[in-house]
Amino acid sequence: MRFDPLAYPYPSRRNCVYAARGVVATSQPLAAQAGLAILQQGGNAVDAAVATAAMLTVVEPTSNGLGSDAFALIWSGGKLHGLNSSGPAPHLLSAESLLRAGLAEIPRHGFIPAMVPGAPAAWVELNRRFGRLPLAQVLAPAVEYAERGYPISPTLGRSWQDAFTAYRKSLDGEVFRPWFETFAPGGRAPAIGEIWRSPAHARTLRLIAETSGEAFYRGELAERIDAFSRQHGGFLRADDLAAFRPQWVEPISVHYRGYDVWELPPNGQGLVALLALNILKGFDFAAREDVETYHRQIEALKLAFADGRQYIADPAAMDVAVADLLSDAYADERRRLIGPNALEPAAGRPPRGGTVYLAAADGEGNMVSYIQSNYMGFGSGIVIPETGIALNNRGCCFSLEPGHPNRLEPGKRPYNTIIPGFLTRAGQPVGPFGVMGGFMQPQGHLQVIMNTLDFALNPQAALDAPRWRWLEGRTVELEHTVPAHIADALARCGHDVRWALGSEGFGRGQIIWRQEGGVLAAGTEPRTDGHVAAW
Repeated sequence: MRFDPLAYPYPSRRNCVYAARGVVATSQPLAAQAGLAILQQGGNAVDAAVATAAMLTVVEPTSNGLGSDAFALIWSGGKLHGLNSSGPAPHLLSAESLLRAGLAEIPRHGFIPAMVPGAPAAWVELNRRFGRLPLAQVLAPAVEYAERGYPISPTLGRSWQDAFTAYRKSLDGEVFRPWFETFAPGGRAPAIGEIWRSPAHARTLRLIAETSGEAFYRGELAERIDAFSRQHGGFLRADDLAAFRPQWVEPISVHYRGYDVWELPPNGQGLVALLALNILKGFDFAAREDVETYHRQIEALKLAFADGRQYIADPAAMDVAVADLLSDAYADERRRLIGPNALEPAAGRPPRGGTVYLAAADGEGNMVSYIQSNYMGFGSGIVIPETGIALNNRGCCFSLEPGHPNRLEPGKRPYNTIIPGFLTRAGQPVGPFGVMGGFMQPQGHLQVIMNTLDFALNPQAALDAPRWRWLEGRTVELEHTVPAHIADALARCGHDVRWALGSEGFGRGQIIWRQEGGVLAAGTEPRTDGHVAAW
């Protein structure tokens, strides 16, 4: 039968998914089903999240992989826990060394932007602290699909082909040959509906499971990463991997419309979403499809991003306290800058004081908001031979500017774009939410939360709603589903309005809300191959 898997000429609609015993929502149906299978085997929401995360490295390698970094928010035991498993720069890599080599900015590909991977360590740590099942059992679905293969889904296939087309032009040299051997066997990207396998990926997952991550950070896989890096003049070494440990951190929040909205603290950019919400809570919004709603959202987000880009860094390097940035006094100061016309954003001075996302919940009250990423698509273009390990290019988020808190330094973690979100009310969990997609993520969090709390949209409708994204200066891009009269009115306010050709740049989100009585209600992203698996 012949048809175009990327052609959808008629509007489609999803309903909310309800379940009582467990829900997993993510951008790939096979990954969501893997998480659900682990729940049905007696695992909890954390086991399901780890299974889904590992599976996503297999079934969505265009966005994440074994060389990703990761963050998580976990509700367990009546408390919200935060995990930062983003990796630092190798100890041999510094801004000075790059500047001496004549580089004015950090390149996107090669070993330079490759930071220490954190995702495998996150799986191990989550399994150790909160999991119920053995890690080998939790990773088994990912191992099976890597070994036996799976058919390429529509959005995945399009992204894979786009990456292959770009990499064929830009990735030159022996260092990139393993990427093409792994992800473009036969000299092309796999087609939509075609079966793709990665036996080397399966073997690596087995080693991670059998050794609780030791093979990756202090064993055979670490040695392979070290050897390939040395062979091609890279900076990553075995001792960088051996020194890495995920960090448990205290989540940060703002109070908005009677709820607490939670993010992880820097070096992640969740602070940007909270800064914008803190500004917007001082306004009343009459309707969603109103130019004043769009205008104020965009202006608040621009101010928040200006502060984020100025101040967010490895916490040890920040010269401003998060509490000061999130103070009501500073929000009032920033809110006063929002007028009837679009502004050029600039950072204030507070008083002193790409990616995959998944959400999981079980019937026992455990809930997980989890995100992992190679940053830009497949990442650095570096694949360690015979392992399936695609290294991230998160180092691109560093600055080379002298004196900037986010300046590249050995052992320092860069500004990180990936952010899981969580909602509570009166100290009780409502649920996980997230929108992946580089610098779209805090913009997506802002819009999804306002859709939910200001405009009372159900979780599916909150994700379906038209999105905008700020690009730079006064430039804002709109999805084609934004009403034309809104676009015209924004242009009259001084915004440089652009219509997006597609929806690829507007993020991909998932939501699970716990209702009264414990029933779970979930929504998934319509802009990708999203799926809710429920029990």
